[in-house]
Amino acid sequence: MTSKYLPIEKILAILKETPPRLAKITSGLAPTQLHTAPSVGEWSVNEVLAHLLACNEVWGGYYIMTILAQDNPTIKAMNPRTWIKNTDYLEQEFQPSLHAFTKQRKKLLAVLEPLPPKDWARTNTLIGAGKPLQQTLISHADGLARHERAHLKQIKRILNALQGAA
Repeated sequence: MTSKYLPIEKILAILKETPPRLAKITSGLAPTQLHTAPSVGEWSVNEVLAHLLACNEVWGGYYIMTILAQDNPTIKAMNPRTWIKNTDYLEQEFQPSLHAFTKQRKKLLAVLEPLPPKDWARTNTLIGAGKPLQQTLISHADGLARHERAHLKQIKRILNALQGAA
């Protein structure tokens, strides 16, 4: 594997840790805190979680599962921000969303954790977002892990901003 990606063990650790870290960060917060954005144009914690749900479905449930089900599939690119418009994630309460995210993640990890290293190199061609792009299972999983790490930091910033405004 190329070194531009996190090691598989690190990717799996981040993906595994995200739901419990999210639960810990938000433990004891009132629904109003979770649904309040720190300022106009920014996301609330609940909106970030809705986005994480959509990303997990698109990148994990769609891209990764398609790569595992087919040899070098051609996959039409799907933007999680577009996908979310077809869901009710933004209207859901935080705890049920966190439960759904945790359940989704367990399903994804049940598939990823036992994979042999060669399966992490399985490829796909992503089309519909400019020039066709060759990707691998590890590139999708690495992107998902890094993306979640960034959004956990965002959630901490949101909560810090809300506490400062109180």
